[in-house]
Amino acid sequence: MKKIFYLFAFVAVATMSMTSCKGKNDVDDPTSGTKNELSATEQALKEAITPYVNNTVIATYRNLADACMDIYEHAHNMLVKYDAGTLTGADIQAAADAWVASRKYWELSEAFLYGPVDIYGIDPHIDSWPLDKDAMDEMLGNNTTMARIEAEGVEYVTGQLGYGLLGFHAVEYMLFDEHNAANYPSTGKVAIRQAHDYKRAELVYLDAIAEDLMQQTVLLEACWAGEANITAEKAALLEEAELSKPECGYGYGTDLTNPEKSRIYVSYQAVAEQIVDGCLTIADEVGNVKMGTPCYGSTEGDRNYIESPYALNSVVDFQDNIRSIQNAYCGSVAGDKSLSDYIKSVNADLDARMRAAMDNSIAAIAAIPEPFATSAQSAETQKAVEVVGVELVGVIEEVLAEIQK
Repeated sequence: MKKIFYLFAFVAVATMSMTSCKGKNDVDDPTSGTKNELSATEQALKEAITPYVNNTVIATYRNLADACMDIYEHAHNMLVKYDAGTLTGADIQAAADAWVASRKYWELSEAFLYGPVDIYGIDPHIDSWPLDKDAMDEMLGNNTTMARIEAEGVEYVTGQLGYGLLGFHAVEYMLFDEHNAANYPSTGKVAIRQAHDYKRAELVYLDAIAEDLMQQTVLLEACWAGEANITAEKAALLEEAELSKPECGYGYGTDLTNPEKSRIYVSYQAVAEQIVDGCLTIADEVGNVKMGTPCYGSTEGDRNYIESPYALNSVVDFQDNIRSIQNAYCGSVAGDKSLSDYIKSVNADLDARMRAAMDNSIAAIAAIPEPFATSAQSAETQKAVEVVGVELVGVIEEVLAEIQK
């Protein structure tokens, strides 16, 4: 299962935020009951944080939720067509393509695995691996359990199944050929499952877990943007599922864009520390966990600790994680102010090294051959572990130190 260490990073940064020196940042004067003018540093960070929230975080989660709604639509269509005897390879391919699209947006979000995604356990809920295949096989063969899934649907899988049977990787397994890692070198293509291979119970299960994935990602968007800023269809979905959280009423993003009124952050500096800490967390995970564990691990479990192994999407996943750092640091929309602009203004050499480290990381990961399951111990992977897990991590630590000054 995915290692869950984000909560500790979040608590550490939040604690640091609550103890930050307000005198330095000139945000609040509690003795007068009025707000002071922002310092030059605070103003510069504010200009970077506002587009980060709106154009990177919320936009990514909106795209993710939309893509997962597509997965559910295609998964449900597969079940309907199976019952009608008309399920085709094109139907399965459409669902698989939707999975790939949604997976990209999820990986592009991993530089901000704090806030609602952490508070409500959404990350492990939808992105735990490896898949618990033994438990899945037992479940699919249990007529009583399958009858309950068919009767209760998403409510049953959400309430009764462990994280190893939910989320992206469970959906992935139901759509892609489980032998892809072994067959890819000779076929040169990623294969989907065949229509005639499905049992009805598998499609009942797929339908339910795809709906769960959709609900969780819509919840993420609503928590960051606020329920008033999502579509009526999404709001109705959350209401029907009884998933609304306190953040849905106001939008967690406002805690970052308005620290003067935030219950979590006391300054834009504290928010910037949180953003960079999110980048540091995922850089360390990609380098030293996602790649490092199967590369240097000594146990069979370590060697099989492979993300997205059935869709052969591991190398793309890792690159998109680094791109999530780029988006958080450099901005997602041309012309937006960013943390890169701020760092460049105070330490141009550090900014240049940060940008180079991100580019070098993407290039080093791209050099790893797929399937990652068969190249995890390769020289290319060892190089990527060094570039990401040591070099990029080290530069991000310097950026965090610069923000904290």
